[in-house]
Order: sequence, then structure tokens, then C-alpha cells
Amino acid sequence: MAYSRTPHLPQQQHGFALIESLIAIVVMALGILGIVGVQMRTLTDTSTSVRRAQAIRLIEDLGERMKVNPNALTDLNTYVSSFASTPSVGSCSTGCDHAQLAAYDLAVWKRAVRDTLPLGQAEIFIPPAEAGVPAAQRRQLGVMMAWRENERDTNATYKDDIDATKVRDSSGNLTNGATLACPAGFTCHLQYIPVAARCAPYAPGGNSPTYFCPGA
Repeated sequence: MAYSRTPHLPQQQHGFALIESLIAIVVMALGILGIVGVQMRTLTDTSTSVRRAQAIRLIEDLGERMKVNPNALTDLNTYVSSFASTPSVGSCSTGCDHAQLAAYDLAVWKRAVRDTLPLGQAEIFIPPAEAGVPAAQRRQLGVMMAWRENERDTNATYKDDIDATKVRDSSGNLTNGATLACPAGFTCHLQYIPVAARCAPYAPGGNSPTYFCPGA
């Protein structure tokens, strides 16, 4: 009597397709997170470039305001201002002399800095190279702009590489390139602007200076 043997089939495996799908989802999610991280870094760098361009335009605006004031060179110390200084804007609607015009322009400009840059601040100072020069012979002002980036870690060390106020010494270490240091937690831009003398003072017989130019 012949007997037939049914071949033994291996036990069917279940769940491989689900595991493969989960692995694919995880890999895809990691890839998406990487792309998002690169985009966020790019947006941050772009934002920094935009803010720096705005800071440069504001400094140029200050330079143009000083050119309009023909006696800006004489009133150079009127433009000197610290980060914390927030002068109130007066009025020149009925006319201003050269000193009042300088004070008015400074107040309007510092308000524009606060309105344009996030937590924007600015300090205007006499450059160290001209600190010992007589006031009548000074021809330059230093302007440091400071603003906050839209990031949680405001003390990130990578900011040192984009801080225009820092320079590298011969050993490659970053040091402050100016006597004035950038405030902690801020990104800064330092620039020097020349001050033109459109109307030089004239002192006849050693008397007080007299100005012979429009707007004096």
C-alpha cells in the first residue's frame, strides 16, 4: 500500500512589508529634517546679510545728513552718542542753527535705527586715531551698529565669524578690532565715515567763529 507524504511548507512570515515601510518612513523623515535644517541655516544667513545691508544704508543716511549740514565738522561732538542714548526728536520747522540741526538729525537717525533693526542700537564715537587731535582738525567719525538676530542662542560662537568688529591676529585668534566692543548677544557692524567741511569757520581778528554759507 503506497503512502503519499505532503511536503512540509515553512511557516508563512508576516509583517516584513510593514517593517520595510516604517524604515522607509524613518529614512525619509530624517532626510526631510536635514533639508529643513539646511534651509533654516540659509534663511538665518540671509537674514544676517539683509540686516547688515540695512545697517550700512543707515550709516550712509547719517553721512548724507551730515553733508546737508554745512557746519557738521564744527559740530562733530554733537553727533557723538552712546548705545543707550535715545535723544528726543525736536523740531526744525521754524528753522535751526547748525548745532540744532546736528542734534535734530542725530535724534531722527537714532529713531530710524530703532525702527529698522531688531532691538537696533548705534554708537557714534571719535576714532582712537583722532582722539588726541585738536577738535578743529578731526575729519572722521566711527559708527557701530548693533542688532539682535532671531535666534534663541544669542551667545553662539559662530556669530564671531560674522561680526564685522572682530579681526584675526597673526595666530588666527579673533580679537576686537576696535576700542568699542560689540554688546553681548548682538551682531554688530563697524564703519568709519568721513566728515566734509563745506563751510569752514572764519574768525576775524581772533573773535568768535563766523560762518558765511547757506544754512549756517
